[in-house]
Amino acid sequence: MQKLRFLLFLVASAFSIISAAQFTINGKVLDSTSREPLLNASVFCQNTTLGTVTNSEGEFSLTLKSGGYDLIFSYTGYGTQTIRVTEKGTLEVLLKKEEKSLGEVILTNTFEVKNGWEKYGDFFITNFIGATPNSEKCELLNPEVLKFYFYKKSNRLKILATEPIQIANHALGYNLRYQLDSFVYYYKIDNYIYRGFCLYTEMEGEDSIKNVWNTARSQAYEGSKLHFMRSYYDSTLNEDGWAIEMLDENDKKKFNWITNPYDTLYYGALDSTMQIEFWYPRVLSIAYKNKKPEQEYLKKMKLPKETLYPISFIELKNTIAVTENGYYYDQKDWVNQGYWSWKNVGDQLPYDYVPPEE
Repeated sequence: MQKLRFLLFLVASAFSIISAAQFTINGKVLDSTSREPLLNASVFCQNTTLGTVTNSEGEFSLTLKSGGYDLIFSYTGYGTQTIRVTEKGTLEVLLKKEEKSLGEVILTNTFEVKNGWEKYGDFFITNFIGATPNSEKCELLNPEVLKFYFYKKSNRLKILATEPIQIANHALGYNLRYQLDSFVYYYKIDNYIYRGFCLYTEMEGEDSIKNVWNTARSQAYEGSKLHFMRSYYDSTLNEDGWAIEMLDENDKKKFNWITNPYDTLYYGALDSTMQIEFWYPRVLSIAYKNKKPEQEYLKKMKLPKETLYPISFIELKNTIAVTENGYYYDQKDWVNQGYWSWKNVGDQLPYDYVPPEE
């Protein structure tokens, strides 16, 4: 009898652990005016493989692993809505119909570059998908959805998409459905920024090609921003090979090593929200010491061949919050240059990616 009770206790404990490691989001997606349900509205977690569509009643349900997610709701002809979720709940999402004003239409026609793809297509691929070995194995499947606008007065290029961009990443084994909000390049400062929402799906393939993809994913993860965020969350920065330096307050050419990145000056520990926070007042230099930089990166950045580590330079506009799966926010408050700016869409992994155990 005691043995049976012990077994029941083990089963109950295991169930409790599994339940704690995931949560479910339910809800409805409705028209904001009529409150009619929207059938086949898209519901997915930004930058993951986790998504679904609504049924005839506008209902949806998603079970997610513990962590944080930006839940994206979209429907043709309606504005996209984003809701941040970190725990179970029931949502009522009201989407509004999009209506363009006459002024917007006139401005769009005025600044649109008619032969935009021919003029800027390669530039977009290089700076959005990337110029890395993995990026070179990516295929943009629907370039016709891109619209290009040049604003002479402000000397900037803006790229929009009439439909989600479809990308086949043959290096990492993912199909990407990227809802591009906008891509803007500023010629005066030689800098660009893009925002959007991406849903990943696994490619089909034989076991042999899946093994190739798994190896490539593991290599892409090592030293990535996702890897860094998870290391910070797990309090394993030093053990995992990360070194953080901060720009000197008085010498703008000198960086000082942060001996304890968990000092309360910079770091807020795990609390009831199940997230950590960190903030640094000046630019950071983040090096990953367990990997040598790729030759393509050194060439692009015009760095000497004897450079030991890939290094990224980070400016934080505000406090960054990080959850267990490496999701962080607000992402607009994080500006990176260097290694992580070289790694674009073609090298990014979904937040639900789990590296193989060593």
